[in-house]
Amino acid sequence: MTAHGTSTGRDAEDAEGLDVEEVLALVNDDRGPRPADRLPGPAVPAAAPAAGADPVGRGHAPRGDQETGGDHGGHRTHDSHESPGGRDGHESPGGHESHDAHHAQDAHHAQDPHGAHRGRKGPRAHGAIPWPGAREIAARAARAAVRSSPPPPVSVPLDAALGLTLAEPLTALTDLPSFDTSAMDGWAVAGPGPWDVREDGVLAGHAGHRPLGDGEAVRIATGARIPADTTAVLRTEHGRIDGKGRLHAAPRDRAIVPGQDIRPRGQECRSGDRLLPAGTLVTPAVLGLAAAAGYDRLRAVPRPRVEVLVLGDELLTEGLPHDGLIRDALGPMLPPWLRALGADVTSVRRIGDDAEALHTAVTTSAADVVVTTGGTAAGPVDHLHPTLRRIGAELLVDGVRVRPGHPMLLARIGEGRHLVGLPGNPLAAVSGLLTLAEPLLRTLAARPAPEPYGLPLQEPVQGHPYDTRLVPVVLRGDRAVPLHYNGPAMLRGIAVADALAVVPPGGARPGEETELLDLPWTTGGIGVCFT
Repeated sequence: MTAHGTSTGRDAEDAEGLDVEEVLALVNDDRGPRPADRLPGPAVPAAAPAAGADPVGRGHAPRGDQETGGDHGGHRTHDSHESPGGRDGHESPGGHESHDAHHAQDAHHAQDPHGAHRGRKGPRAHGAIPWPGAREIAARAARAAVRSSPPPPVSVPLDAALGLTLAEPLTALTDLPSFDTSAMDGWAVAGPGPWDVREDGVLAGHAGHRPLGDGEAVRIATGARIPADTTAVLRTEHGRIDGKGRLHAAPRDRAIVPGQDIRPRGQECRSGDRLLPAGTLVTPAVLGLAAAAGYDRLRAVPRPRVEVLVLGDELLTEGLPHDGLIRDALGPMLPPWLRALGADVTSVRRIGDDAEALHTAVTTSAADVVVTTGGTAAGPVDHLHPTLRRIGAELLVDGVRVRPGHPMLLARIGEGRHLVGLPGNPLAAVSGLLTLAEPLLRTLAARPAPEPYGLPLQEPVQGHPYDTRLVPVVLRGDRAVPLHYNGPAMLRGIAVADALAVVPPGGARPGEETELLDLPWTTGGIGVCFT
């Protein structure tokens, strides 16, 4: 498997000395700026829902893929009614959609195998965007936000820096090591043996030991400062003391090489050396290096602030489902998942099905990204689209050609601020997280993009005729094994999964290599940010 979340050597060299805005652009888009990165200016209102069309996909997906709303801890949404002009609150043919949606559709419809409709008939699906195009739009939206208003770097203590991105190069504040130290437990010796052993010893963290005279030896611990005039360190297992208290090398013919088992001052770096470039993800190893190099705090790109709004009157926060009420699965799941994607989750608010409360929450939020659950369709209490029209938001993505999770959305709700609307059913919400929230938050946090990779499928996966499918899989050696319980309202499959397989329209055969999306807890670079 390919390593993930790493920058290339060229990235590391180029990132040095850049400001935060340039770092953000570099670590998230090694192709450099493009004209297409500019997002359209005027707001595009959400289209009114069309009615009367038959849903698509009922005859093409397993029964478990039909999202019923409220099932298995899910929230109301209509993933099963992802139809042209159907009931999901998305655009009908002839309606308006964002310029980014048109751009992504046109480019990916012609070029991308995941977005192409293999043998599809009929008009384009009411503004829904191919899955790869939706992810690119989310990343471009974040780049545009950063360029318009670059986040100022923050200074954080080491214990709070895990998962952040360095905003400036890490430069050594001292030599490493800062003095000659013993690499092993043993004896510091001067000159050729045998040696007279002094009664004192040299321990780590102690200084002021007198120099060694020729023919002398002194006990020394790993990491201790080498006494002046020391020739070498003789390891404990390579020495023996005779009855007269004299130290001999064992065996007798063992040569003492000057400098052996001594770590000289500056062996790893000299003060002022560039250790890591700006744009480096702060991992536990980076924290260790920073501490060794003399740092107490790091300058980093701040985490984007995220507020979660949980919609739905039918949701319980505790106890068993009863009387038409179901447990809220997304309230507990989303905050740690969003933190794993690099976000600072400032609050989780339960709004219910109150249009005014939703309007107030969105318009008064100070978060960089608002994440909502449910309400993305066109049901009688699905208030998200009307709220976005009311506040003049710009819909960048209004439906994605992906199953589950088709009725997800992304909107710009202010200068540098966005809203990600997730479907209410749990696995559909996970699809929205990985499709829209992940590239948006990763880019805002200046995290390196993971290297794409794929593995052959061990079993066939039935595909949707028009849309990409995201299917939970476990990794077994060099194969990806599809999991059952992959319906939009189900979490049983994703709870044991290592990744999601990106299954193109039409499905995938056994042995066919399929792109994989790692889950945060399976990747060391991202999974460190759950706390």
